[in-house]
Order: sequence, then structure tokens, then C-alpha cells
Amino acid sequence: MFLDELRSGDMAMIEEICDTNICIKLIEMGCLPGENVLVRMTAPFRDPIAIEVSGNLISLRKSEARTIRVKKID
Repeated sequence: MFLDELRSGDMAMIEEICDTNICIKLIEMGCLPGENVLVRMTAPFRDPIAIEVSGNLISLRKSEARTIRVKKID
């Protein structure tokens, strides 16, 4: 599953960042494989998505969130 498929309040663990073009930027913001991520808010049409990861609140475009493979934590 990918990060853009989650809803507000969902928690997941990052498994992989699939796009090498934005991989470094995401890693610099704390989006590392193995880190837990919490979806804080989604805008209308689910773009952008606000997530909390490594103590940081980050806003991602839906296209960017689509490049992050996650495993949902129940």
C-alpha cells in the first residue's frame, strides 16, 4: 500500500521510497524506511497530505505520497 491511500488518523511504517528523484529530500525530512508515520490531515481531494514523521509535520503532494510504500499499523 502507498501513503496516499491512508486516511486521516491512520498510522503506518515506511517500507520503501520508490522515486529516486525525491528520495533524498524525503530522507532529509525524516522519512526513512522503518519510521512510523501518522497521517494528520488530508485536504479536499486528498491533496496535499499532512503527515507526522520523526517529530516533524510535513505536507506532501499526493504524487509524492504515492512514491512512499507503507505497511499500515492497526
